[in-house]
Amino acid sequence: MDNLIISVGRQIGSGGNEIAQMLAREFSCKFYDKEIINLAAEKSGFNPKIFERNDENHGIIQSVGAFVEKLFNPYSNSISSENLFQIQSEVIFKIGKTENCVIMGRCADYILRNNPQLFSIFITANEEDRCKEVAKRLNSDIETARRFITKHEAERARYYNYFTSKTWGAAQNYDICINSSILGWEGTARLLSSIIRKKYNLLTLQA
Repeated sequence: MDNLIISVGRQIGSGGNEIAQMLAREFSCKFYDKEIINLAAEKSGFNPKIFERNDENHGIIQSVGAFVEKLFNPYSNSISSENLFQIQSEVIFKIGKTENCVIMGRCADYILRNNPQLFSIFITANEEDRCKEVAKRLNSDIETARRFITKHEAERARYYNYFTSKTWGAAQNYDICINSSILGWEGTARLLSSIIRKKYNLLTLQA
């Protein structure tokens, strides 16, 4: 078969990142998350911090002074979310054509929607479980974690909805949506692995 591409969208605190890494190990795929930023920066000549500032947060990038003006920009004379999304999309598209990969977020399910080797996943979890997980990460109370989730998921949804004209987390946008609270993170990864193997008739997949 051609290369396998797995895109993973997730709610904060759902274990999506950890599950995605389990799938990457299972199928000998390269795992991409923040690495996309470095590749996009290398491609464009922009400082990676510009991509980080715009990462999953739609809005025109404000001027950052003379430093930015000195940067090489083959795409446009201005730096906007649209320019940065275009650059990241080109990076993701190239990865999808050449590698076995698992890509976290960044609208990869939409960017690679016409690639027949794409399997797109969205991972949810019960609110209580997500709040507990985020509280543990932040070393905070549950209400602080809940506010963190609300704020950052609104930003993530705004970014996705703007660039795809679809609704972030809506089941029709993905091959499968799954609640990790039901089977736990490892159980969810095992179930997804079996579904992917069934879909692509895989026994093994070499890197």
